[in-house]
Amino acid sequence: MKKFLVTANWKLNGSYNFINKNIKIIKKINHSLKYCQLSISPPYVYLHYINNLIKNTSISLTAQNVDIHLKGSFTGEISVNMLKDIGVKYVIIGHSERRIYHNEDINFISKKFVLIKKYNLIPILCIGETEEQRKNKLIEKICINQINSILKISNINIFSNTIIAYEPLWAIGSGKIADINEVKKVILFIRKYISSLNKEIVENIYFQYGGSVNYFNINNFFKKKYINGFLIGKASLTMKNFIFLIEKIEKNLYLLNRS
Repeated sequence: MKKFLVTANWKLNGSYNFINKNIKIIKKINHSLKYCQLSISPPYVYLHYINNLIKNTSISLTAQNVDIHLKGSFTGEISVNMLKDIGVKYVIIGHSERRIYHNEDINFISKKFVLIKKYNLIPILCIGETEEQRKNKLIEKICINQINSILKISNINIFSNTIIAYEPLWAIGSGKIADINEVKKVILFIRKYISSLNKEIVENIYFQYGGSVNYFNINNFFKKKYINGFLIGKASLTMKNFIFLIEKIEKNLYLLNRS
C-alpha cells in the first residue's frame, strides 16, 4: 500500500512566527504517523528556513512553482536547480491559480513538467475543469488535453514517479464540494487513459485530490480506494483543523490497511 501523501499548500501565507509555531506542531504529530506522509509547501522565501527545521524527519518540502529557465536575466524567477539546492522534493505546477491569475497555458506547464523530471524532482501536476466546462460535460476532454500536451514533447515514461492532482477549478478555495462519485469517476478515467498507454507507468503515479477538503467531507474519500493523497490549501493554514484532518486520514488509512 502506497503511503498517503498530504501536501499542505500555504499559498501566499506565512511568517517566521507562523512557521516556528506550526512546524513544531506538525513535527510532533508526524512522529506518530504510520500510513501517511506530510509535505509542506510554503512561499519561496521560507523554503530554505523550513528545510532546516524539518531535517531528520520524514516531512518533505514542496515548492509552489518553478520557472522554465535554469539561469539568466529572468527577474523574479526561481530555477529547478535552485529548488533542488535547498532540499525541495516536489514542485506544484499547473495550479488553477497560476493558470487563471498568471495566464499559464498547457504548453508552458508541460515545459515545466519535463524540466522538473529532467532534474530529478517530482512534479505535482494539477489538472481540472472550470465550472462552465463541467456544465458542458467536458471534464474528461479537458483533463486528457492537459496530459496530452506533455506527451507532445515527451513520452509516457515521463509520468513514472509523478503526482497528478485532480482539482476542479470551481472547488478551489470556494467551499464548494465536488461529488465524491464524480471525483472517483474522473480519477479512474485518467488512470484508465494512462494505463491504455502503459500499464506499468500508471502504478507509479500518485493521484491526489485537491478542492475544499475539510473535516466534514474527508471520510467520504476513503470509501473508495482510488486516491493516494490530498493537496490541501486553506484547511492547512489553521493548525487545529489541519491536525484534525491528518488524524482522520491516519485513522481511515489504518482501517483500510486492516481490511
